[in-house]
Amino acid sequence: MADRLTALDATFLELEEADQSAHMHIGGVIVLEPRPDRHAPPIELLRRDVEERLPDLPRYLDCLSQPHTGGLQWPSWELDPDFHVDRHVFAAGLPGPAGIEELREWAGEYYSTRLDRTRPLWEIAVLELADGHWAMVTKTHHCMIDGVGSVDMAQTLLDAEPEPKPRPGASQNGPPQRQGDAGRGGLRGTATRLAAPALTIGHAAVRAAQGGLHAAESAVGTATHPERARDALHRSRALAELIVRDELVAAPRTSLNEPIGAKRRLAVLEAKLDELKEIKRAFGGTVNDVVLAASAGGFRRLLEHRGEALPPAGLRAMVPMNVRTAGERLAMGNRISSLFVHLPVAAEDPARRYELQLEEAETLKAGSQAIGSTTLLNLSNHMPPVLHSFVARSLFATRLFNVTITNVPGPQIPLYYFGSKVEQIWPLVPIAAEHAVGLAVFSYDGKVFFCLNVCRDTCRDVDVLAEGIRSSLAELRELAA
Repeated sequence: MADRLTALDATFLELEEADQSAHMHIGGVIVLEPRPDRHAPPIELLRRDVEERLPDLPRYLDCLSQPHTGGLQWPSWELDPDFHVDRHVFAAGLPGPAGIEELREWAGEYYSTRLDRTRPLWEIAVLELADGHWAMVTKTHHCMIDGVGSVDMAQTLLDAEPEPKPRPGASQNGPPQRQGDAGRGGLRGTATRLAAPALTIGHAAVRAAQGGLHAAESAVGTATHPERARDALHRSRALAELIVRDELVAAPRTSLNEPIGAKRRLAVLEAKLDELKEIKRAFGGTVNDVVLAASAGGFRRLLEHRGEALPPAGLRAMVPMNVRTAGERLAMGNRISSLFVHLPVAAEDPARRYELQLEEAETLKAGSQAIGSTTLLNLSNHMPPVLHSFVARSLFATRLFNVTITNVPGPQIPLYYFGSKVEQIWPLVPIAAEHAVGLAVFSYDGKVFFCLNVCRDTCRDVDVLAEGIRSSLAELRELAA
């Protein structure tokens, strides 16, 4: 049976086809400590090691059956008959002085180019820094994986100890062989998640599926059983609430949602996880509430810097939500819904901003937005590909949200590769057309990394935003103390 893309997987291909400014790959910049010889491992050794691990990565040996969507069925995943690992794992060079800032600039340029759809949709670039540190920069198309379910490259590349035991069955000769279908649903290794987002809701899906209770019932498989009928009614009401709240009441219009270009730039800041936990212990809520409140302070600083009015109801952020079951946790493909969260940028006092952010969180917990999002995701899966391309653009429309913010908790133990300890992991969240800013947050080994992915042309002041987030965290830490 063909391993076909789902409608949600195909959405990320369709977004690229609809607008040249959209790049729908996710990834991460992994910075490692110096090795004894002050150099990265030889590229051929790295390629061999990656190639040995590829059978544990479903779809990493596969390419699309056709490079574009449309027609009567979605593309499927087929074994690439001409796979060569050197096309996917390669060495790159940094300009002088080859420090961490040059790496950040290089990564922005690297993420400004798309993957070749005629080949397996992933890459790893290896770079050396002048001080002996080295880095691996991963790029994987969003149609293959989502940030929570995939566990991405780090799942199989990184080790939990400096000198891992030899892997059983590692191939010494010949090309790697793909796992059978029974092995495609899970991966082995240390659970390491790179952050990445996915949108799953939009109003065109409702119109295409002819909306209302009938569409919701058909999507969730409602029969005549009373309990299932009540569930369908609940989902239908949740869907209606979602449309009214997040469609008819549009996100505020700001300079963050103007046409953007294809070039990207990154900004990165680091915090201590214990400091974020101290804030949430002092004021309540969760670490994610701290992230959102700090982000609200940063966006407030950016809008003030641009001389823009602060939206009284706040900016609207799209925050991805995992909807996988335990059995789907390591499966490939996308299984994510979304919440729309308001960031109270109009509040000047940091304590008040945090209080409002907590109130927003409580409102979302008590509401049915998550159920409505999941219902609409199910509806979109029932649409033929020839219609779904119109839906894809609606899923990422600017009226739905201003910015994307994703926060994924990672492992709180050190990870290694070729004996080098991983020191930093910068996650990447893609940005769609007319969305100039995306923020990915990832925690690892007691650290929290905030990585801003922005349009280079329309967000030249990204450092103002980064410094605003940093200052907002410092204000909250001071208040908590």
